[in-house]
Amino acid sequence: MSINQNSADPLVKPKRKSKNPALLLWRGLIFALPAVVIVGGVVGVMIMGALKPKPEKKEEALKPAPVLVASPRLETVHLAINTQGEVRPQTEIDAVPQVSGKIVYVAPGFIDGGFFNKGDVLVRIEDADYKLRVIQAEAQVAQAEQRLARERAESEIAKHDWAELGEGEASPLTLRIPQMAEAQAVLDSANASLADAKLQLSRTIIRAPFTGRVRNRNADFGQYVTIGTRLGRIFATQIVEIRLPLTDTELSQLDLPLAFVETRDNPGLKVDLSAIVAGIERHWTGRITRTDSAIDPRTRVLFAFVEVVDPYGKGADEGVPLAVGLFVDAHVQGREIPGALVVPRTALRGDNTVYVAKADNTLTMRKVTVASSNRDRAVLLAGITTADKVITSPVRAAAEGMKIETVERTAVAQAATDAPTAN
Repeated sequence: MSINQNSADPLVKPKRKSKNPALLLWRGLIFALPAVVIVGGVVGVMIMGALKPKPEKKEEALKPAPVLVASPRLETVHLAINTQGEVRPQTEIDAVPQVSGKIVYVAPGFIDGGFFNKGDVLVRIEDADYKLRVIQAEAQVAQAEQRLARERAESEIAKHDWAELGEGEASPLTLRIPQMAEAQAVLDSANASLADAKLQLSRTIIRAPFTGRVRNRNADFGQYVTIGTRLGRIFATQIVEIRLPLTDTELSQLDLPLAFVETRDNPGLKVDLSAIVAGIERHWTGRITRTDSAIDPRTRVLFAFVEVVDPYGKGADEGVPLAVGLFVDAHVQGREIPGALVVPRTALRGDNTVYVAKADNTLTMRKVTVASSNRDRAVLLAGITTADKVITSPVRAAAEGMKIETVERTAVAQAATDAPTAN
């Protein structure tokens, strides 16, 4: 049986045909062509942009900043300050007994908020024991007086006997001089005991030391109290005072020294006080009588004391008293400044700077001396003149010498007045 030699042997692998180099080159060009096109386009755009002529730069002229200006006014200014404070009594004490005992009487006016006059009886303490001590002291005085009288009589008898029987000078003991001195000392001690007993008896009656009101009462009828027990707290209504905080600038405006005390030759400044009471504004008048002994370490202000005399009587406003505890507004008239320069408050920049519009329409900055300022105006002492034009409107990025365009405040106000009103 013959075997076909041309049939492939399944165990023998066929040989791979070699690739055509031209075909490989063609395939590489196909894949590289898009990348070459993209890169070429980008390079072309860049070359065209670089060869394109640049537009000429045009420098725009800066427009002058429009500002409002005003002229300073020369005036005689009366400086004044406004501050606040709480009304408090000038004199306020605790009513305390100097003796012990049971309370047997309490005055009708000795209640919270009650009124009393100087010398009124506020409280009585049971006095039976103290009356007995007075009687005992009086008896001791009588005994001491009798003893002294007897010693004096015996001394006279001794003198008489010595004159008749004795020779030379009698000794003090013979004439009973030491005995009389002892009897006199006993009498003095008895009188002192009597005075003390009467004093203790008088202290069973507690009287008001001044005319005033009761802030609160702490004891009542029938209560046993000891020496120093707080019966209540009372205050005088003859004078009340208000502590007004003043800054260093305000002290300067008032021309008030740190250690001020009112005298006949140096009276204190008048102070107008006001407060809303029951929906109605009320007014009272006082005077600064002194300043505090030291500057407050926390707030760095100095307190001035304002006194109001008879706030519940003649010092009241149509019968409305300046009551203790009321919070009041205070207006204090200060010193007078002739020839002060007054500008709108908006002209003041920071603490001591104003912007001035020069004749060449440029801005300049001036340092000024400020006497006072409020929401509406600033009072200046130096730094500008009435011929200057101060800028009153806001200025962005203000700089020395910047160009500006000025508009008078009066012109703006006139334009607003002449403008037609919409129906």
